[in-house]
Amino acid sequence: MSSIETLAEAVEQTSLVPHAALSPIEVRPMDEHNRRLIANTHPPQWQNPTADGRYNMVVIGGGTAGLVGALGTAGLGGKVALIERHLLGGDCLNWGCVPSKTILRSAKAVAELRKAAELGISVPEGAQVNFGEIMARMRALRADISHDDSLQRLTRDGVEVFLGDAHFSGPDTLEIFDGTRRQTLNFAKALIATGGRARTLHVPGLVEAGFLTNETLFQLTEQPRRLAVIGAGPIGAEMAQAFTRFGTHVTIFIKGERFLPREDRDAATILRRVFEREGVQFVFNSTLQEVRSVPGGKLIQYEQNGQTKQLEVDAILVAIGRMPNIDGLNLEAAHVQYNGQGIVVDDALRSSNPRVYASGDVATKYHFTHMADAGSRLVLQNALFPGPKKRLSNLIVPWCTYTDPEVAHVGMYAHQAETAGIAYEIFAKPLREVDRGRTDSETEGLVKVLVRKGTDKILGATIVASHAGEMINEMTLAMVAGVGLKTLSTVIHPYPTQSEGVKKVADAYNRSRLTPFVKRLFETWLAWARR
Repeated sequence: MSSIETLAEAVEQTSLVPHAALSPIEVRPMDEHNRRLIANTHPPQWQNPTADGRYNMVVIGGGTAGLVGALGTAGLGGKVALIERHLLGGDCLNWGCVPSKTILRSAKAVAELRKAAELGISVPEGAQVNFGEIMARMRALRADISHDDSLQRLTRDGVEVFLGDAHFSGPDTLEIFDGTRRQTLNFAKALIATGGRARTLHVPGLVEAGFLTNETLFQLTEQPRRLAVIGAGPIGAEMAQAFTRFGTHVTIFIKGERFLPREDRDAATILRRVFEREGVQFVFNSTLQEVRSVPGGKLIQYEQNGQTKQLEVDAILVAIGRMPNIDGLNLEAAHVQYNGQGIVVDDALRSSNPRVYASGDVATKYHFTHMADAGSRLVLQNALFPGPKKRLSNLIVPWCTYTDPEVAHVGMYAHQAETAGIAYEIFAKPLREVDRGRTDSETEGLVKVLVRKGTDKILGATIVASHAGEMINEMTLAMVAGVGLKTLSTVIHPYPTQSEGVKKVADAYNRSRLTPFVKRLFETWLAWARR
């Protein structure tokens, strides 16, 4: 039985029922790399400490939000307990940022080799993809990075780590069960940082036929020949492009008419054009009706524009968003309100129980590792110290989809400014007009900046470029510091760099200030100066 087929058996454990008991911890394939991962993030020989006294902070969840909260409390001299039921490091380390970006790098290398002829380089044998080695490299790097999130590191830095299930037993108490012993922890403050998981898709026959999520995709050891991706968001886009570059025939099913529907339309159009050129197939306006197993694959029956159609594939990746991990926490006992989006919090990330805070995917609309980090830093000040509360709404949040080229954004989109009744102007520059874009043969991209009309105040920015995630930081810093486009035009950018696109946009803003009246004044002055 292939690794793709056996994944169907793991789905209910790893995706659909994330709070079911997982003992012993298993990560497929159980090779030397994953054994090292487990040794760092959930060592089988670990024995929980004995809970003693009252904690300044008890943290539920060992992902980014929980780790920042726990290590920050310990670093400030507080007594802190961290509870994790599965693997420390959470989504980012185990089945999110780290594994995905590792295989994206391999996919980019493949694309660079195939593009070599354009750059005057001959690669006689072409790009030979060894999928097993790509995935093994990912597992090895993940195991290396897991040292940073390891139980040993946490305990060394003063965090009491409890492995097991936790639920609230009162407004200021938690009960932990590690499979053999139950303990009660008393806390002054608690941080819920249980994260999220892949949202499920209810289609007849899908569970029986088997499917992948981001939590099981990285268990693959054999490459699917044909892959269906359900969803048009960042995870689906990144993996669709990567697997296409590896040689898999990829079809993306989209319920509506828009690819990357939350992104700027010009940016999404550029990405769609790149994807189609690389061989990705799009099925827009589609509704899945049924999935069933057939000899050699899975048959997807769907409706598109009133017509019933079918597509046979080897694997299906469901990437339709995230849902919060709140089941099993007994939030009612702690008087903590919640809904389908997760824990209900105020602008200080405080729940309906003033002792209990929440951060990360379980509580905020920004499902990014860097926002889990930023949110927990905010919680540390708000929960542990008196005085004015830091506000989530004051944070300026950038993000990036790591396709090739990347799509990065910060601040408002045009439609959001319109909804808010804010008059705006747009200044944009295509990457084909930036010299480094030309020399790198990376001309499909843009820098677009939204400013408040009549001013140089930056409301938002979108960048499409090979390293847009790095370039967006200049725009984010400008917004945080209250610096406008006028000032960015004075920043000297090394030549040639793709970030010159930012300066070119700023120069375009300056030129817009040269109205006919101002130009006549300059002409009059310069004519006088020639005398």
